[in-house]
Amino acid sequence: MNIAAIELFVIEMPLKSPFISHLGTVQNREGIIIKIIDKDGTSGYGEGVAFSTPWYTEETVKTSLHIMMDILIPLLQQNPIDHPEQAAQLFQFVRRNHMAKAGLETALWDLYAKKKGQPLSKIIGGTRKKIASGVVVAVDSLAKALKQIESYLEEGYQRIKVKINPQQDYDFLSEIRKRYPNLPIMADANSAYTLNDIEKLKALDELDLMMIEQPLGVDDIIEHAKLQKEIQTPICLDESIVTFEDARKAVELGSCKVINIKAGRVGGLVESKRIHDYCYEHGVPVWCGGMIEFGISRAQNIALASLPGFTIPGDISASSRFWDEDIIMPAVNVENGYVSVPEAPGIGYSINEKRLKETTTFKKIIKF
Repeated sequence: MNIAAIELFVIEMPLKSPFISHLGTVQNREGIIIKIIDKDGTSGYGEGVAFSTPWYTEETVKTSLHIMMDILIPLLQQNPIDHPEQAAQLFQFVRRNHMAKAGLETALWDLYAKKKGQPLSKIIGGTRKKIASGVVVAVDSLAKALKQIESYLEEGYQRIKVKINPQQDYDFLSEIRKRYPNLPIMADANSAYTLNDIEKLKALDELDLMMIEQPLGVDDIIEHAKLQKEIQTPICLDESIVTFEDARKAVELGSCKVINIKAGRVGGLVESKRIHDYCYEHGVPVWCGGMIEFGISRAQNIALASLPGFTIPGDISASSRFWDEDIIMPAVNVENGYVSVPEAPGIGYSINEKRLKETTTFKKIIKF
């Protein structure tokens, strides 16, 4: 790779419907699009998935932009690289800021795969031609949840994830279970509970959930190990797993039985693969989580979820789940519960330049 320039775009789009959790409501989504241009004219695309405010992690669009422009891109200018893994090595000397790192690193992976003339999925070791698709229900009433679930099942989604909290859990989920006795259901708590809520969490065991995701603290693995000993429902860790070492320790401690891997949360595809490979070797199922992302990150997730250890349907829904019009072409579609893994070089999708321009609120070009 011989980088000529990097272009950064901040874009913003309204969601088709609000995304509600106990942490807040997302109605408009900001994000960062990264375009890395090689001197031969080839371009690779990545996406910074931090939100406008630090409700999911400490990063925001503004802090990610700062870290990219003032720290990470200068590192790439000073240290020419031949492979995306070298970027991951360069970036490891910068503490955290995983979403900023992932945005640049995934763009380099797309560029590298295109220059090799191979799909990104194949470049990183993917084996699947299609991946099972799941979807998230994040609403504030049972009526809305049931309506959404009915619609999603008609579209073919293979499992449903439901956002819960101590005010909306057992009764909420039990009504869904009564309506759909055989439906694969996950519950996502986004750290809404403490160990004082063990009895409430034990009550969920009778609902035959696939898992409960991140019930306790965002940075905890110790108390989750205690909780997992008390409940039958498998615990899945999300926010607690931001590095390979987090994943290794969580598995060794028995803090979870499932891990959700998000490339943005862990710093890119290199770290995602390390976590995947460890879990695969130790018999721990993994699945690919979503970040209310635009099409570029969604395409990167499709490639990641093609790895053999991703045995649980991920949060890789159709573009139409969130957007009237996405920034990639063609849009991601779910057919009979599956998303096809592209066979074209790189992420396998082209950029909808018209839509990108319409939604851009800031643009910066950095030449090498």
